[in-house]
Amino acid sequence: MAARRLLIVEDEFLIRMTLSEVLADDGYEVVEAGDADEALAALAREPELAVMLTDIQLPGSMDGRALAARAREARPDLPVIFMSGRPDPGAGGPLDVHINKPYLPSTISAAVRRLTGGS
Repeated sequence: MAARRLLIVEDEFLIRMTLSEVLADDGYEVVEAGDADEALAALAREPELAVMLTDIQLPGSMDGRALAARAREARPDLPVIFMSGRPDPGAGGPLDVHINKPYLPSTISAAVRRLTGGS
């Protein structure tokens, strides 16, 4: 079911694995990417992902904000959860959620549930 599929973009393997496990335990199917290029490939393969969770600081060709902008060229309705160790940069759209690191996995789960309509 599309509303149950998520994309996690996180370069730190242990963080990505932990988030994947927590969200899988919540009943979501998780697609993982370690950088923006992998994420864009996943978005092309999985056009019905319900939410993208991304670290803002990513290695490679672009950061999480640039990734979200590119993803929304094809999917303007894609909710994005930005995760960062830096303070909330402020301005964001109605489909944006910013969560500061360190966070509790339950904080991420609650944000995903809210963005997917509690499904």
